[in-house]
Amino acid sequence: QVQLVESGGGLVQPGGSLRLSCVASGTIFSINDMRWYRQAPGKERELVAIITSGGTTNYEDSVKGRFTISRDNHKKTVYLQMNSLKPEDTAVYYCNAEIIVTKMNVYWGQGTQVTVSS
Repeated sequence: QVQLVESGGGLVQPGGSLRLSCVASGTIFSINDMRWYRQAPGKERELVAIITSGGTTNYEDSVKGRFTISRDNHKKTVYLQMNSLKPEDTAVYYCNAEIIVTKMNVYWGQGTQVTVSS
């Protein structure tokens, strides 16, 4: 059974940094795109960053230049380095991955809370 487990969330002051991790486990043949989403209270879930299996990245406009997505394919892990955090970055952050077991399915993690506040 495939699972995605996030870690690294917490409380940080404005201007601070956090690094989120998301590890995939289970019987996995390969992983295609991996993504980070976030959902703030009262708002829809939004795509923050995506990284392809080849390492191509793309970001939502408000996080460009502040967030960096990366992955370690051997560890089946995706990271989100978040710098210069702002109160508006406060949200539950979810990882998402296209994982091939016998066929491709999309899996979600359980989410990790990030709170940016002084």
